[in-house]
Formats: sequence, C-alpha cells, structure tokens
Amino acid sequence: MAESNFVDYVKIHCKSGHGGAGSHHMRREKFIAYGGPDGGDGGRGGHIIVVGNKQMWTLLHLKYRKHIKAGIGEPGGKQRSSGADGEDIYLEVPLGTIAKDAETGEVLFEISEDGEEHILAKGGKGGWGNDHFKTATNQTPRYAQPGEEGFEGWRILELKVLADVGLVGFPSAGKSTLLSVVSAAKPKIAEYHFTTLVPNLGIVGHREQRSFVMADIPGIIEGASEGKGLGLRFLRHIERNSMLLFMVPADSDDHLKEFKILMSELEKYNPELLDKQRFLGISKADMLDEELMSEISAELEGIPHLFFSSVTGQNIQQLKDKIWEILNS
Repeated sequence: MAESNFVDYVKIHCKSGHGGAGSHHMRREKFIAYGGPDGGDGGRGGHIIVVGNKQMWTLLHLKYRKHIKAGIGEPGGKQRSSGADGEDIYLEVPLGTIAKDAETGEVLFEISEDGEEHILAKGGKGGWGNDHFKTATNQTPRYAQPGEEGFEGWRILELKVLADVGLVGFPSAGKSTLLSVVSAAKPKIAEYHFTTLVPNLGIVGHREQRSFVMADIPGIIEGASEGKGLGLRFLRHIERNSMLLFMVPADSDDHLKEFKILMSELEKYNPELLDKQRFLGISKADMLDEELMSEISAELEGIPHLFFSSVTGQNIQQLKDKIWEILNS
C-alpha cells in the first residue's frame, strides 16, 4: 500500500433525493366530462447507498468527492401513473468500512461482506396522488401530498483494516521488517519513529500452501489512547484483527514494562481488545546470547513469548507456526 494512496477516513456531505409530488389530476375523457380523481403517486427520492467491494482497500476514491447528491423523484401523473423514482447513488467501499453520523458520532452500520448494501442517506417518500383521498363524502378531492424531503447532512466513513494478525508495538519495534520478510509486502523501513504512517497488509505463506493476512500497524506510544502520536487513527485498525502479535525489541530497557504499556493503551481505547488472542514476540533476537534470553524469559514469566530475528531468520518459521496454531485454536 503506497502511503499516498491509503485513505482510511473521509467526511462527505450527502443529499438524498426529494420525493416527487402526488398528482391531483381529475379524470377527463371523451364522454366523461367530470370523472373522479386519478392522480398518481410521486416517485421516491434517490437513496445514497454504500456497497462492499472485496477488491478495494482504500477510501481514496471518495477523498475529493465531498458532495454526493442523489436524484429527485418525479411527480405522479394522470390515470394513476406513478412518477419515476429518483436515481440511487452507489458508493463502493472496502470491507471493514464503518459509517457514522458526523454530528453525533453514532455508528450507522458496518460493511463486512462483498456486495453487502446499506442506505447511507434515505430518499424522501413520494407523495400520494388524490386518488388515495376520495371518500364517500368527498368523491372529488382536488389535493394531493407533496413529496417528502430527503436527507441532507454530513456522514463519516472510516476503514478498519481486516487482517488475521495485527502487529502491535512501539515505533521501531521491527514490525515493518518482519512483514517484509514473511510476505511480499514492501513497507517503508528506516531507523526512526513513525516510518509507518498507514497500515500495510501482507499475505504470509505457511506450510502446505496455507496462508494468513498480517497487518503492520503504525507504532503505539504511551498516551496513544488519548490521541498522542498517531493516536486514534491507527488504534481502530486493531479492532478488526483476529489476533494480536505484540512486539518488543531485544534492546528494550524494560521488556515487561513496554509490554504492559502496550496492553494498557489498548485497554484504555477499547477494553474488548484484551479479549483477543495474543502472543508476544521479542524481535531483534540476533542481538542476544543464551544468557540474556534466559534473563528476559524470567522477567516475562507467565507471558507466552518467542525470540526471533527478521534479519537472520532465527525462529521465523516457529513464529509462523505459533501464529497459525493460535488462529486455528
């Protein structure tokens, strides 16, 4: 995913169609000078509809399309003929897209399946024609309903990356390097914080032609749940992962403390994240000897973990085996 092409948040102004007015036409034909009401109903205003597309991975196509407008319903006609419905507008989005009301923050729906459709902005109903209003005491009503107004307002679309494994760690923990080694993904890698500014996805090949999807998520810092660093922009992506691989580098000053900070930030953002399957990987293990590994393992007593090195390939296959075991447990 090129950073410039990955967009996971858009705010768009939606205007659905106004419903068409009902007709108050009176039947007039040869030899029928004073026929009864035969006005048809107005057409429904056009909806703005969101539809899932499994081939898409970004909201880039909506970034510069700020105003979305559906068609208006046509008015009803004579002989009880209904007006045509307004044109519906379809917005294709990646799976994992969530729609929200921009004013209240209320979640309206989530797109999780290919072809799944939800109405983002509902068109107004068409008005009834005067044929609906005739009664025994009023057989020639000369009025009809106007069409209903459509919706007009701002909506937010947010994308939560869908992956089997989410990599969670501080900046420079080696997440991007691991993804580049176990998959064909080519994330930007450098020795400074926040090299990764957007999530990167890679398909990891496993034994016997099996595979799983891994997401390299921008690094967490202490206070991320309060918006520090890249803050809430990336934390929402973690919600969509089946399991979390926590990563703490071998050269950390305090491995247990770093792990606990990562756990704390996730809990503050969404306590349900701690219900996910998780595992701890100690990266850059080529920097350690057996004695140091034993000391770190003692420090992490009771926390399942594995030492590995993306540079030398140390325990990479064992790490993939462990991930596969957890995903299929």
